[in-house]
Amino acid sequence: MTDLRRRKLKNIVALTVSVLCAALGLSLLFIILFDVLRNGLDSINWRLFTENPAPPTLKGAGGLKNAFLGQGLLTLTALIFGVPLGILGGTFLAEYGRHLKISRIISVLSDMAISIPSIVIGSFVYAVLVKPYGNFNGWAGATALAIIMVPIVIRTTEDMMNLVPWTLREAAFALGAPYHKVIFSVVYRSAAGGIFTGILLAVARIAGETAPLLFTSFNSNFFRLSMSAPVPSLTVSIYQYAASPYENWIAMAWAAAFVVTCFVLFLNILGRIIIKLRVKG
Repeated sequence: MTDLRRRKLKNIVALTVSVLCAALGLSLLFIILFDVLRNGLDSINWRLFTENPAPPTLKGAGGLKNAFLGQGLLTLTALIFGVPLGILGGTFLAEYGRHLKISRIISVLSDMAISIPSIVIGSFVYAVLVKPYGNFNGWAGATALAIIMVPIVIRTTEDMMNLVPWTLREAAFALGAPYHKVIFSVVYRSAAGGIFTGILLAVARIAGETAPLLFTSFNSNFFRLSMSAPVPSLTVSIYQYAASPYENWIAMAWAAAFVVTCFVLFLNILGRIIIKLRVKG
């Protein structure tokens, strides 16, 4: 067998194995999605969004309105704290600290933080914001979600700002603009699409988190605006309802899982569309 035929054979084997592995991974993903969509669509109704939880013995009654509102409150609070910190951190790494060793260390730590299991973050926040005060609370849940968001926004912001050509900054400097004006008026404007995409991906990441909320905000059958008490959340409600022996609660868990899945898919697709539009532009 000649070297050319041997290389072609190796190429065919490697390509076949790669395709089979990709097909296996995609098939498992589609099986999960199909199962969630099939069971979730059958259980979707207006009561799910308009009624609070009811006793499981009352079939056909009750919903998860409190969980949807609580999840929105926790996510919004995490956005308020996590997004500015992430953008400012990425700005420091890309602009002010681009030649500092500490910047490279922070960048590597941010990559590591993205891979940290969320339950570890939940345990840390529990030890800091829950145990000392003696009760679960919404501030702890929002803090855990914000900690998960920050490294994602930091890395995305840094990468997008590094893609902006330095010549654009030099042109602004030549016109007498100070550095902070250059960042706000030139760099941010050029990297806005990528930064926004990173924020969407960060929201998609925290939208399906359950473990950190179990340790922090826990759950509640009632919705309240007070963040100093346990706050209901959709993901924890799915976990509790799916583990129950009641068929109507299990059906609501499927419906809520369907809503969360569609929301995460929508954010990921929207992020990809924005990236493609920015590349074409």
